[in-house]
Formats: sequence, structure tokens, C-alpha cells
Amino acid sequence: MMTVILITLAGCAARRPVLYPNEHLTRVGVEAAEQDIRTCMDLASHYGLSASAAGRVAGETATDATVGAASGGAVGSIYGNAGDGAAAGAVGSAVSGLVRKILRPRPPDPAFQRYVDQCLRERGYEPVSWQ
Repeated sequence: MMTVILITLAGCAARRPVLYPNEHLTRVGVEAAEQDIRTCMDLASHYGLSASAAGRVAGETATDATVGAASGGAVGSIYGNAGDGAAAGAVGSAVSGLVRKILRPRPPDPAFQRYVDQCLRERGYEPVSWQ
């Protein structure tokens, strides 16, 4: 259940392009612009680009677990149980780091963002930022 909630929240944190209200946007309207944004994002995904840096998050979570294991092992050795301390530290650090990374809005992968921005420019829009 918690996994579903975290994935849902992560989806809500996804950033999207913000468009300058130029003549083209005014002419086509917000609904058409939203469809074009979705199309450009889908095209970027189709060509192998990822909207998120999931690999980076996985790597950072593994690092958190390693640091937690070392810290937990050190504290555990003081109290006579380094193995249990290392396991507890690894799990605690990995989980807290992962949740923090999932809930923090992250910028999209730079290649994905550039692809989507270019696609939108070719369609007449002027992307100004991502939110």
C-alpha cells in the first residue's frame, strides 16, 4: 500500500514545461497545448529518453544504504552487536533517503527536457521553464 502511495506522489511531482503565452498558444488554446506537451513527452520517451533520473535515485539510495550500514555497524559495535546495527542502519538510511528523493520534485533528465523543448518550439510554442 505504501509503495502505491509513494509512486502516486512521485507522479504528482513530475515537472512539465511552462509555455510563454505567445500568439501560437493564444490561437490554439490551452487544451491543444496540453495535448502537444503530452505528445512531445511521449515522443521523447519513445526515442529512449526518460523523464526522470531513476537510475540516479537508485544509485543514491544504494549509497545511503552503504553509509547507513557503516554508521549502524559502528554504533552496534559499541553496544556489542555490529551486525544488527549495520542491518538496521542500512534499512533505515535506504528507506528514509528513498522517500526523501521520491517526494522532492526533481528536474527532468536534461536530455529529455531539451528534446521536449525542441519539439514544442517546432510546433510554434516557446517553453520558458519547467515546473
